[in-house]
Amino acid sequence: MPGGDAREAVKTVTGSFEDFPFLPELPARGPGADMIGRTAGMLVELYARVEPSGWRIGDRPGRDTKRARSWLGEDLDALEEYTQGYEGPLKVQAVGPWTLAAHLELRNGEAALSDPGACRDLAASLAEGLRLHLAEVSRRVPGARLVLQLDEPSLTDVLRGRVRSASGYRTHRAVDRQLVESVLRDVFGAHGAGPVVVHSCAPDVPFALLRRAGAQAVSFDLSLLTERDDETIGEAVESGTRLFTGVVPGTDGPLSDPAGSVMGVRTLWRRLGLRPDLLAEAVTVTPACGLAGASPQYARAAYAHCVRAARSLADNPE
Repeated sequence: MPGGDAREAVKTVTGSFEDFPFLPELPARGPGADMIGRTAGMLVELYARVEPSGWRIGDRPGRDTKRARSWLGEDLDALEEYTQGYEGPLKVQAVGPWTLAAHLELRNGEAALSDPGACRDLAASLAEGLRLHLAEVSRRVPGARLVLQLDEPSLTDVLRGRVRSASGYRTHRAVDRQLVESVLRDVFGAHGAGPVVVHSCAPDVPFALLRRAGAQAVSFDLSLLTERDDETIGEAVESGTRLFTGVVPGTDGPLSDPAGSVMGVRTLWRRLGLRPDLLAEAVTVTPACGLAGASPQYARAAYAHCVRAARSLADNPE
């Protein structure tokens, strides 16, 4: 979300999505509120600090860790205030283990991705941190059924060996797909039997791998799909995976009519040969990516547009 006012952001999302609110992130507040720093603040027995090159693992919690935890506490206070008596699904999110490994630096300045042992430690720390975070949200909003979203925009680069080294002259080797899947499955386990969504606004989202790892839903930018994705998406839907289809732009601009926004979803459905009546239960309409770069006015309009587009899709699946 844009801006830096936690109460205003939570008020917006709880008002826009009465049936599926979420805990907003406000990266404009600075280090510790950004996606990497926010999740680094959740880690257990691992700490990070800000360096000129980015976030780097350190020996002890410093002011950057404390700031990240303070921002998160402020957000949780606002969420608790505006969800009194709420019962229903509530989404919280964090960066997934592989994007975190691609962006968190070791002491030598290289990405944690370069060290298999560091990747394992990072994933274990993240899983425990997520357990604690989910428990805290449940305590504050006891009627909520939590949905965990893990942001993995760098996952495809990890799988294809496209994450650059500190020097920028080479890339880290691709990580074995079975290892990637295994680590994701372990981190998903932090939510027990609760639903997990994996989000990536990058091209070539590995739908089949995410489905095998146990993701109940995949969130993606619909405009980046190609017909070569059809088979894996069709298999995912038929196996019960929900699609969070990003159809509303994440930055300011004109919004088409709601029915036009979901035309691509209907086209995809026809191409896959899936039943139109399956749309409402298999698809959630979302922005294509985060709205942190948008104006507050556009963010509110985009969320309202998503609701209208979803209703259009449910009312007229053909």
